[in-house]
Amino acid sequence: MKFLLAPDSYKNSLTALEVAEAMKKGIQAELFEAEIQMLPMADGGEGTVNALVDSTGGKYIQAEVFDPLMRKRKATYGLLGDNKTAVIEMAAASGIEILNEEERNPWITTTYGTGQLMMEAVNKGCEKIIIGIGGSATIDGGVGMARALGIKFYNNLNQEVGTGGGELSSIEKIDISKLDPRIVQAEIIVACDVNNLLTGTEGASFTYGPQKGANREMVEKLDNNLKHLAGKIRQQLNIDIENIEGSGAAGGLGGGLMAFTKAILKPGFDIIRHETHLDEFIKKTDIVFTGEGKIDDQTQYGKTPMGVAGVAKKYNKPVIAIAGTLGEGYQLLYNLGFDSIVSVIDKPMQLNEALITASELVERTTRSLVRTLLIQR
Repeated sequence: MKFLLAPDSYKNSLTALEVAEAMKKGIQAELFEAEIQMLPMADGGEGTVNALVDSTGGKYIQAEVFDPLMRKRKATYGLLGDNKTAVIEMAAASGIEILNEEERNPWITTTYGTGQLMMEAVNKGCEKIIIGIGGSATIDGGVGMARALGIKFYNNLNQEVGTGGGELSSIEKIDISKLDPRIVQAEIIVACDVNNLLTGTEGASFTYGPQKGANREMVEKLDNNLKHLAGKIRQQLNIDIENIEGSGAAGGLGGGLMAFTKAILKPGFDIIRHETHLDEFIKKTDIVFTGEGKIDDQTQYGKTPMGVAGVAKKYNKPVIAIAGTLGEGYQLLYNLGFDSIVSVIDKPMQLNEALITASELVERTTRSLVRTLLIQR
């Protein structure tokens, strides 16, 4: 019997690989001769680097970069097994979780560190860069990132503008002559699962500004600043990013990547599916196990288990999902490709206990499921 283990991580508890390893132990305890393939997954958000590195036999690389407030920090990115593809989570350098709540201020925070990680990748010889852009602390339209790549931004006095979203209105000239040619030649793919436009009431500032530390007045000013930036990009680079879905992701980093690097935005799970060759593994298996920390009615909207189930059903393979916990409406997923959905929690327990014993719980639940499968056989 052949099993494919393709879970996402359990947030604040287990990586996707650790979940898969626990599942494997549970299967082997009941069916030692089973053929088992582990394929850690993600949806383009947190855990993307881990999933792709672990699935492709890659490695982790640490680099010194600047954080959103231009302080030095260490950030990790991944080099995939082909040694030509880098995977970056912008949150590692420019994420909101790096900052204390009182430090969060999109008027001054910058994506410069994300650009530094991109440069680290091309310095390692990478020809392809995958970037997950969730969890940003910024609303700078990707200008900070672009500066790290060699692009210059000048004001009307021909002086370089400063960092942060508050400086965007000062930009009068964009000089791309010093953009590193290796970035131009690289294939850059952005994992993006939001469709917000750059500006307007559904744009980067109005939608995400408050959670990044902006008050109402700042939200409006930052929106105007993004409009100004988009106008300069349209005028000088002949690229209209203001009305493209996803351009408002990560405080406009989505739009900046499209404008300054010719990046392509794709749904996160689709990228992971392609890079891990998920379809090929599913074709060769008998049963698929997936899962994540919480499964509920929101799982159907681009989450890893839903993506895995969709591919599995394409090839008529049964799918079992193991979740840390089940939320409201999870039963709807039975109509969308799942054959069984179970929680590892089988008795009352405190959250802290569940987090600490998560691996054991996953193993035990998997073992029970395999015993049921053997009875059915």
